[in-house]
Amino acid sequence: MTSQPYETLHFFGQDPWWLVLLKAVFCFAFLVLTVLVAIVWERKVVAWMQLRIGPNRHGPWGLLQSLADGVKLALKEDLVVKGSDKVVYVLAPIVCAIPAFMAFAVIPFGPPGNEVSVFGTRTPLQLTDFPVALLYVLATASVGIYGIVLAGWSSGSTYPLLGGLRSSAQMISYEIAMGLSFAAVFIYSGSMSTSEIVAHQQPTWFAALLPVSFIVYIIAMVGETNRAPFDLPEAEGELVGGFNTEYSSLKFAMFMLAEYVNMVTVSAVASTLFLGGWRAPWPVSTFWEGANHGWWPMLWITLKIQLLLFFFIWLRGTLPRFRYDQFMKLGWKVLIPVSLVWLVLITSVRALRNEGYGFGQVVLYVGAPVGAVLLLALVRDALRKQPEEAAASEDGPAEAFDPMAGGYPVPPLPGQVLPPVPRRPSRAPKQLQDALNGADHSEGS
Repeated sequence: MTSQPYETLHFFGQDPWWLVLLKAVFCFAFLVLTVLVAIVWERKVVAWMQLRIGPNRHGPWGLLQSLADGVKLALKEDLVVKGSDKVVYVLAPIVCAIPAFMAFAVIPFGPPGNEVSVFGTRTPLQLTDFPVALLYVLATASVGIYGIVLAGWSSGSTYPLLGGLRSSAQMISYEIAMGLSFAAVFIYSGSMSTSEIVAHQQPTWFAALLPVSFIVYIIAMVGETNRAPFDLPEAEGELVGGFNTEYSSLKFAMFMLAEYVNMVTVSAVASTLFLGGWRAPWPVSTFWEGANHGWWPMLWITLKIQLLLFFFIWLRGTLPRFRYDQFMKLGWKVLIPVSLVWLVLITSVRALRNEGYGFGQVVLYVGAPVGAVLLLALVRDALRKQPEEAAASEDGPAEAFDPMAGGYPVPPLPGQVLPPVPRRPSRAPKQLQDALNGADHSEGS
């Protein structure tokens, strides 16, 4: 059973001013506390994955490491670069941090039916909601990127400027794919309200109904938050430290805080759109009727957020950083086309279902054209490879070239081959070399 459009919105806007203020403070405190936990958790998990000890000095088992880092950053010398635009230089961290907190205002922590009581006042477990809540999330996420761009520009230095430009290109690329993944959810739920979207995920979560949208959003949210392997705006091997190279003390801490708050926010949005929001997972909701009522929904959405934060940490400890061209190619040539095709398929399926077509007819009308296009693409690829291989054989082996001829290394162009890498002579004793050579000859015979 699903609710009618905007059926749940009348619960919002009825709270007294003190309760609205209390909810806002709770959202702020939840984000800050989650960030403190996430920093310690990340350092512990990455240390475990790399067979290191990790933080273990501050507090029991190193659990107060985040507080120690905050105190250290606050006590560092606060420098302002002479060549910077000082007003923009100071405002950039604020512009980056504030929108990260604002987006969390529409995340539902529980059902909107006034099921809980706060100091005697019945209220929903959500600060606010409105018919275009997810457009508000996209808008605030887009505003936050201005802080990074302005930080790079106002620093008056080359490498921060390059990091800011990278960040703007990265946001444009992956914001499009993220918006297209949202569109599929809008079509299935018939609403842009977060509480309505959660209400329509009963009994099946949208991660199961819209798996392509879920995967695209997961990839796009990593790119949106500048996290490894997509942390190109702050690649220390190329840009020293990226857009925040010239920042120190509390201004640098605000950039770090904004990054982790954005991680929590996009994880909460993913939980709301695709993982049932505050709803309990299937085994629990089946055997426990009260799991989705009262204060318990706060536990389920918190666990889902922590699970997605672990996904961020796992990626950082597992994958190397992308090259910039690979990163942009993934956004423009893979995620956006796949999202567009998937959106057309979803729209066609919903239109046919609304017209009363059965499941078999929908599969035939939608699946047959898709299968035909995929078959034609495979045939085209198979036929395209043959002329290329023939041309390569006719031209003969490509000539070697000197990559250092111009005084600095350059990559080979098409048709050019790098010379073989010289190998240093072996330092192993002669007896060991003879023994290894003899073993090789015996295995070959």
